[in-house]
Amino acid sequence: ENNGFFGGVATAAKVNIWHSRYDTAGQKEIIGGLTVELIDRLVRRRAARVYEKDNPSRYAVFNSAEMIMELDCLVSEHQSIRPFLHTLFVDGVAADGRMSHAIVEDKSGRRAIKARYFIDATGDADVLARIGLPVRKDEVLQPPTMCAFLAGPEEVRKANPGFDLAEAIYDREHFANALAPGFVWTAESVGFPGVTMVAGTRIGGADCSDADQLTRASLEGRSQVRAIRDILHNNFKSGDRISVGSLPTRIGVRETRHAVCLRRLTEREVLEGVRFDEAIANGSYRVDVHHPDREGLTFRYLDGREVYSVPGRRQIPTRWREKRDVDPTFYQVPYSSLVPRGSVNVLCAGRMVDADRGAFGAVRVMVNCNQMGEAAAVASFLALEADGGVADVDRSGLRQKLAAGGSMIL
Repeated sequence: ENNGFFGGVATAAKVNIWHSRYDTAGQKEIIGGLTVELIDRLVRRRAARVYEKDNPSRYAVFNSAEMIMELDCLVSEHQSIRPFLHTLFVDGVAADGRMSHAIVEDKSGRRAIKARYFIDATGDADVLARIGLPVRKDEVLQPPTMCAFLAGPEEVRKANPGFDLAEAIYDREHFANALAPGFVWTAESVGFPGVTMVAGTRIGGADCSDADQLTRASLEGRSQVRAIRDILHNNFKSGDRISVGSLPTRIGVRETRHAVCLRRLTEREVLEGVRFDEAIANGSYRVDVHHPDREGLTFRYLDGREVYSVPGRRQIPTRWREKRDVDPTFYQVPYSSLVPRGSVNVLCAGRMVDADRGAFGAVRVMVNCNQMGEAAAVASFLALEADGGVADVDRSGLRQKLAAGGSMIL
């Protein structure tokens, strides 16, 4: 783990909100496993707040610092796990699709970790790229966002009738330091009244799998956070209450490399709710494509609706298909979208999943990636048990094992 703690985007990037674990009708539970276990553990510590099941955008908001400590406990409870924190993956030793060692760099120097099976959960497919397994990059990448915890936005809202955060920070007509219109969303900070997680920045044209571009994006992201603070602080009543309380350790990266796997999940399969007999994850989060080359973003829903949204302007509703009597209420991710082509003992999990542009806009969110991580781990165990390749894992046995561990297998 690059950071000194676990949790990735939920902790390092301070995205303290997870989307619904129910279908779009709010009736069927479609996500279980470690996602639910971790939130339940945080609820017992009063470090998470769970929303009604019919809220399509929110399952829970949580305290990111408490999540770090809870993940420490979760790892420590399993004494066979040896964590490597403050550790950077450098390269891999591999031949003919079989990896034998992960070369890492940490405070002790350069070391090699030998294993029978590996999972690339770097987000950027660093492992696959460096051992020669196939990866790809879309011509246009969804841009990263730098989040921040701000104190005072709620006081500003109360002091200024009709105040809209998005309209304020993207108001180029009145504020010279306004941001280019992207999209903004917020979440309350559990345990810190008056503090709000604000995600309103957007850094276009940044491929964060490149070191120099990652550096540029990080600097630009913080510059945009400061602009948000200054706009609110200098131009609105009670703006003197606004301050930046906390910045993330890492910028929130949406997209870089994708694995080239046995199956590429398509937008049609997502929006039509296609069922797979090898499904290892379910999701109901809408297709959400952040445009790096124009303002706003595009939403597509399983019920056929499409919305182009630019903050401060009237939304443009259309349809990507005609109305039907019955709509799908969730979609699935197949195991084969986690199996790199040519791989013998390496799987991938998370936002490097093999999905086209539209499908990726839906499956990249954390509650979906969590399930991919569980599936890759269980599949590695089954491959080890059978002394076989990751492509040969019995899909039915994998689904049964996941279900026994609390995952929702539908």
